[in-house]
Amino acid sequence: MAGLFAGIGGIETGLRRAAGDQMETVMLCESWTPAQQVLEAHFPDVELQPDVASLSCLPERLDLVAAGFPCTDLSQAGRTAGIRGAQSGLVAHLFDVLRLADQRGDRLPWLLIENVPNMLTLDRGEAMAYLVKELGHLGYRWAYRVVDSRFTGVPQRRRRVLLLASRTEDPRAVLFADDTPGLDESSLRDDAFGFYWTEGRGGLGWARDATPTFKGGSTVGIPSPPAVWLPSSEPGRKIVVPCVEDGEALQGFDRGWTAAADLGRRNGPRWKLVGNAVTVGVAQWVGERILTPGVFDGESIPWIRKGGWPTAAWGDGDAVWKVELTEFPRLEPYTHLLELLDVDNARPLSHRAANGFWSRLQEGNLGRHSGFRADIAEHVEVASTATLPPPPGRE
Repeated sequence: MAGLFAGIGGIETGLRRAAGDQMETVMLCESWTPAQQVLEAHFPDVELQPDVASLSCLPERLDLVAAGFPCTDLSQAGRTAGIRGAQSGLVAHLFDVLRLADQRGDRLPWLLIENVPNMLTLDRGEAMAYLVKELGHLGYRWAYRVVDSRFTGVPQRRRRVLLLASRTEDPRAVLFADDTPGLDESSLRDDAFGFYWTEGRGGLGWARDATPTFKGGSTVGIPSPPAVWLPSSEPGRKIVVPCVEDGEALQGFDRGWTAAADLGRRNGPRWKLVGNAVTVGVAQWVGERILTPGVFDGESIPWIRKGGWPTAAWGDGDAVWKVELTEFPRLEPYTHLLELLDVDNARPLSHRAANGFWSRLQEGNLGRHSGFRADIAEHVEVASTATLPPPPGRE
């Protein structure tokens, strides 16, 4: 396989876990230096190209190309400039190198694309329309599905679109063969709640027994991790921020995965690297199904574009069919948030951050879960009268 827009190798790591020696990564392409440092640490013998815009060709005889292209212009947390934006528009180079591979007679069996669900609705779904149009020109049948990373057992509510395409294989047998009724919310615990402390007016990203989606940026302009409310903890420790190693684990990586990019400061690049990554278990599921396809026998409903796209669909030529599926193809054993979170190494949310969040929270009607607002107010008071000692180690 080759990985374009490789980030820190989430897709490649997941496929490697699924396929073992059957999957060899022969080329990676990534432009950001900190991400390159991580890739060099974990894929030391793999060719690393520095820029997809200058990539002249793909390696020969590939079985799969993965492209988790930038969501910067597509996500609600980003600029929402759309598929023509400076960053998300880089996906055009993917189709350029695929056409070049065609010209030399090297036809690719599988193409895997990953991005945010907002691409289905932004600009009336223009991003997805562009992708499937390009795939149609190349003769691919395609299928896509929105999935929630919690199906892999990690306590992070992270919704992503997986788009799989092939000329010779049926992508529906990979993406649609598995489905469950979804996560049983009654099985979740009430001892930890994740939320965005950078919000307060328009949203909280509220997540019971989980964190909301990790993001590469935030409304305060920095790649900030969510906070976690621990109702039963002592005052001053009820509102904490996970350490970056927790973030790595919540994305399915080994702890310390991004250490090669550590600059030794709190606002270094590691959280942005983690926030932009693909959850490893999601890619692992795709890899397992590519190796052992299932059977899709569900109903397909002809669909004509009138705006945003459905959460699951497939297409062949100019025709598109909608499919009714949940965002939980499987239900791996769930890791409760406090089973994963290193509470002792999680720093309390600072007074400045907590006070700003509390001010925004009081301007709206959000955060009404029993006890939450009282604990935020308490945390602001405690943090204002005492220096909350950081936990051992650094973020």
